[in-house]
Amino acid sequence: MTSTLLSQARVLNPVYDTDQIADVLIIDGIIAAVNGSIVDRPAETEVIDCTGLVLGPGLVDLYSHSGEPGFEERETLDSLLNARSRGGFTRLTLLPDTAPALDHPAQIEWMRTQIRPCAPVQVEYWGALTLGAKGQQMSELAELADAGVIGFADGQPLTNPALVRRLLEYAQPFNKPLAFWCRDPDLTSGGVVREGIAALRLGLPNSPAIAETTALAALIECVADMQLPIHIMRVSTARSVELIRAAKARVCPLLPAPPGCIYC
Repeated sequence: MTSTLLSQARVLNPVYDTDQIADVLIIDGIIAAVNGSIVDRPAETEVIDCTGLVLGPGLVDLYSHSGEPGFEERETLDSLLNARSRGGFTRLTLLPDTAPALDHPAQIEWMRTQIRPCAPVQVEYWGALTLGAKGQQMSELAELADAGVIGFADGQPLTNPALVRRLLEYAQPFNKPLAFWCRDPDLTSGGVVREGIAALRLGLPNSPAIAETTALAALIECVADMQLPIHIMRVSTARSVELIRAAKARVCPLLPAPPGCIYC
């Protein structure tokens, strides 16, 4: 029997909605006790001082960018997973904006073969909505669904409403979420920060809030009759939150929306 005591860690437990300083006793890899002070423990227990450290469930990154394949000089899969592990992440989902893009089952399978069996982080994949994640032509959603992708995304705005409508129609049978980044590039006009006093003071090109909200409103109208789960990426305005809240209020009671998704 092996036992370890994590002494005086800040323990976060979202299941019971608690946040406390406590000792955590682990026996043979299983949490045996959590208490303010644990004195009744096996004689050979290893004690680790965790003062100032946080202990909680592993973090999840819903959409992570990978440098491999295509940009290995920036990052490899090994360096990505190691960095995520050190940051407290135990699960991440990779966006398809690699080179080549994750728009075909063969690319998904190749990525899986590159992940070490003992990798410290569980990895899932978004399949590309469009070929090359370029927003022009729909990818083979059925084949990607069969390959086991977690959902579909491009990781960049789609500017063709007709294409968005077709994607929503074709994706319905697969019951997988679609992730959209709502942004109108014509309204953004090269802006790098949100429009406001800070942008004026810093002299940076700005992007108005309506560059996001108009695209989001159009997307909500596209999915209004389809009851398909969608995920809105990179929400950055209060008005967008209001639009999403109103869309969720229209959810059919028989179709509860998963966390982070909306049905309209």
